[in-house]
Amino acid sequence: MSTQPALEKPRIGISACLMGSNVRYNGGHKASALCRELLEEHFEWVPLCPEMAIGLGTPRDPIRLVGDPDNPEVVGTRNSTLNVSGPLRAYGAQMAKELTDICGYIFMQKSPSCGLERVKVYQDNGHPAVKGGRGAYADAFCALRPELPVEEEGRLHDPVLRENFISRVYAYADWQQLLADGLSRGALIGFHSRYKYLLMANNPQAYRDIGRLLGTMSREDDPQQVGQHYFGQLMTALGRCASRGTHSNVLQHLSGYFRNVLDRDDKAELQQVINQYQGGIVPLVVPLTLLKHHLRNHPDPYLLQQAYLHPHPARLGLRNAI
Repeated sequence: MSTQPALEKPRIGISACLMGSNVRYNGGHKASALCRELLEEHFEWVPLCPEMAIGLGTPRDPIRLVGDPDNPEVVGTRNSTLNVSGPLRAYGAQMAKELTDICGYIFMQKSPSCGLERVKVYQDNGHPAVKGGRGAYADAFCALRPELPVEEEGRLHDPVLRENFISRVYAYADWQQLLADGLSRGALIGFHSRYKYLLMANNPQAYRDIGRLLGTMSREDDPQQVGQHYFGQLMTALGRCASRGTHSNVLQHLSGYFRNVLDRDDKAELQQVINQYQGGIVPLVVPLTLLKHHLRNHPDPYLLQQAYLHPHPARLGLRNAI
């Protein structure tokens, strides 16, 4: 039996303007076709607009970041006496504590409240600093939820980043279900076993480090404490995108499970397809489809549970372009 993503839709926080809500400073929106058309079927959205939430109406005086890029203030563009730094950060901290059931968050890029990176931070000379900053709301929210998968909508148009983010969302949802069921030593080891090859593809060094962490766990260790440490390391590691090289390494490992059941021609075909993927000739879905074909004919309980083979619903087609 294969490990498939949970049937229940994961809940994802999202900037309300991306959902088409007219909450921007000019009374408009930034509706995302990617979110509303490609992803809508698979996720339950939790739209939020921090600027509206703290009482800024629409249309309104636009705001911007000023001062130190590492700790900027958020002030009105036309009225510099308007300073909403405190309220935005307070709301970010509030939502981080209240939204305990979300499994990810998609933020609006370049926003002084929601941008995750490279947001312009203006200086006294009227020009932005070379170093960009982070939106005040997003910064406060992420500081309290470091393990939560987060991404900017603009970056999700990159197929590699999109596949990575959604894989992390489903991994996060899987972990939350594990916690709800009760985290035991055996459950923790079982979870790690399922994510072995996904972790190897994203971060081979972390795969080794995390393996040592669990390998040294004794029966006296509290699985809750070990699990918290483990999951933090796992989500950090999965935040690194896999490359063709690391994917190819995992594909070679998976193909090794069939060395004693495939004939010479099937082995040669499988190796050829993996080499074609590594060379950039075919997308990842091609060798994976062939591996899954052989797995159906020659079931292996350990491989069938691997999250690497089913990190997200196949209908999303996320591995067709990487």
